[in-house]
Amino acid sequence: MRYEIILAPEVVEDLRCLKAKVRAEVQDAIARHLRHEPTKTGKTRIKRLRGLSHPQYRLRVGDGIRVFYDVTENMVEVLAIVPKSEVNQWLERYGETNEKSSPD
Repeated sequence: MRYEIILAPEVVEDLRCLKAKVRAEVQDAIARHLRHEPTKTGKTRIKRLRGLSHPQYRLRVGDGIRVFYDVTENMVEVLAIVPKSEVNQWLERYGETNEKSSPD
């Protein structure tokens, strides 16, 4: 199945801020890994984020870049492109945890 890839407005800006070589690597990784099997996790490349409902997944690009995204039925929404050194701050700020409702 071929997924449509949607870039959040922030991602377009994130891409502009990257050096040309890194930007090309990120765009290639997004097309190669997220177009057909965005939920196929592995040991290092794609990781399902535990305890978070948003973002759902992380794609590792090289040693220094992480791409966060959500997957729906036929669409991948890329939410952010973050340097590895800023991942924890980004997740604390924008990550949404799974909230389990308790019975009343």
